[in-house]
Amino acid sequence: MNTPLSRPPQKLARVAQRRYTHGAAPALRRGSMTPVPWRGFLASIRAALRGEPPAAAALATTGPAGPAAAAPQAGRQRGWQRAAHQRRNLLLLIVLLSASLATGLLLLTQPLDSLSPGRVAQVAMFGLLFAWVAAGFVTAMMGYRVLRQGDLRGLSHASVAGRPIAHDARTAVIMPICNEHVPTVFAGLAATAESLVAAGGARLCEIYVLSDTSDPATRSAERQAWAQLAERFADTGLRVHYRWRLRRTHRKAGNVADFCRRWGRKHRYMVVLDADSVMSGESILGLVRLMEAQPSAGIIQSAPVACGLDTVHARAQQFAGRVTGRLFGAGMQFWQLGESHYWGHNAIIRIAPFMQHCALAPVHGRGGLSGDILSHDFVEAALMRRAGWHIWLVPDLPGSYEQQPPHLLAELQRDRRWCQGNLQNARLIAEPGLHRVHRAMLGTGAMSYLSAPLWLGFVLLGVALWLDGGHLWQTANPLAAPAIAGLWAATLGMLLLPRALGVWLVLRQRQQHLYGGSAGLVASALLEALLSALQAPLRMAAHSLFVLGALTGLNLQWKSPPRQAERLGWTDAARALGGVSVVAALALAGAWLADAGMALWLAPMVAPLLLAVPLVVACGRPDFGRWLRRHGLLVTPEETAPPRVLRQAWAGVTLPQPEPKLPEAAQLLPITVPSGRRQAA
Repeated sequence: MNTPLSRPPQKLARVAQRRYTHGAAPALRRGSMTPVPWRGFLASIRAALRGEPPAAAALATTGPAGPAAAAPQAGRQRGWQRAAHQRRNLLLLIVLLSASLATGLLLLTQPLDSLSPGRVAQVAMFGLLFAWVAAGFVTAMMGYRVLRQGDLRGLSHASVAGRPIAHDARTAVIMPICNEHVPTVFAGLAATAESLVAAGGARLCEIYVLSDTSDPATRSAERQAWAQLAERFADTGLRVHYRWRLRRTHRKAGNVADFCRRWGRKHRYMVVLDADSVMSGESILGLVRLMEAQPSAGIIQSAPVACGLDTVHARAQQFAGRVTGRLFGAGMQFWQLGESHYWGHNAIIRIAPFMQHCALAPVHGRGGLSGDILSHDFVEAALMRRAGWHIWLVPDLPGSYEQQPPHLLAELQRDRRWCQGNLQNARLIAEPGLHRVHRAMLGTGAMSYLSAPLWLGFVLLGVALWLDGGHLWQTANPLAAPAIAGLWAATLGMLLLPRALGVWLVLRQRQQHLYGGSAGLVASALLEALLSALQAPLRMAAHSLFVLGALTGLNLQWKSPPRQAERLGWTDAARALGGVSVVAALALAGAWLADAGMALWLAPMVAPLLLAVPLVVACGRPDFGRWLRRHGLLVTPEETAPPRVLRQAWAGVTLPQPEPKLPEAAQLLPITVPSGRRQAA
């Protein structure tokens, strides 16, 4: 039987070439996407003090889908904006009160009659870090309230379920890729395409594979996989295109911008996928329906669920995202509303205003925080909102999936670019016309990495004060012990209570059977919390090095994290983390020689660093992860009751193609791990 998948690759390529007279891509419908240069931080401050208008923000999108078309919804918009203002004030008030109370307790442990500059710095750092932890905790509590009671101000897919979609709501589903593992990527894309056809979206949507691949063998495999996919869906009406970009400028953001300039005028919307994304057809059409129902929306972001890998590390991340992460997603929607995040994938974008307002100019200057924008998504959301369009997060939209890095080295490798990108974005925080919420997001994005060296500095300063005799004063102070106990209890409570409430919600909704049963659910939550605590010092050390590298301009080498649950080798882990363990051992030995009590105080933080290599190797083992799954631990609903689109993606497709060469592992600075195959976003 001569089925599409059984035909020779050469014939498939010829069929695809005949079907598309312009080759792998459709005819061009060119448009412009011109970036507006950044003013710069100091110039923006000077312009604000002089009262100069933000010229770039004054631009207005033309066409029937512009903000003016949303006049009938003006009352509702003012309603959610008032609610958002009140909720943000509440968040800020609780965070400030919590940080003030915690700072006051810490001051009780200090000799107030002789506060040295070191003690003042320690108290200031603690207040800032406690406020950071409190902000996450309050967001999770807001999310718990939403998941229990709902939120009439938020955007929900249930409000548009079954709504007809206009025939002119043409939507491009785009997947930028760069040196990826081809069978995995195209298996997920094929599952997405088949689900889209089954949902009735074949005539509405077109799929574009946008390749920046440099390896010739991988590029050949991509074209062969595309030819199979195009032929497979040729009779359904769903068109699948492929474009390889010769000039790889501006990374993923440049790849998407190139698509917009070539074919953006052909479509009203684009759904952006990552190479590890899988979305059901109903999820994609749900995003289109939400866009049609919200004429003022520029971006609508789904909350993708992590799934698909078996390593202990990935399983812990998947479980945490499913049980605890949904509280944070719902909480962010609660106080952000129409001024939300964009995470760069599994989201829908209104193309016309995106092309007009979201082109990214390079950041002027020298060093690691200049040049092309590395973390484009937060900046694009800020520019879209500056132009008057709204950005929504819809955390309850089902059918949106992604993968987590399989082990901690891959996660840290990804975090290195994210760190540099978020610190770079902080340089844009004063740009004229940005909404204050998006200024805050640019700041918190940087703080998510700056918090690591702040914690490290807080600990090192505590060591210095200990050696200076500070612990003797605390021992003599009767208020010190209860104050320190209160601070420990408050910090642990803010870290653990969201996990407990996530477990409670699962039990309350009677969904524990999807998580390995009640006992398995509770045991999994405890195991995930333990792994998170053990990995926290490693993340702190790595992020501190990343911040140092970004601020000093050290060269950034980026290799994409692997998609598969590969077994991490001891040699690779030792090369990357062996130096960290040696430094930790020397520090602990020095602390013991200086003061045994201080060494015992440092031991809980230093011990995971000493065990970094075996810990990372064990958590990167797929066989260990599968053993946990067989015993009902770290199980998620996507495994116990996988939807059809995931079953098809995991089944995969068999493609006779060469395997690209794998880069070798390197030191932690710069991090490079085996089989990195993901484009910098």
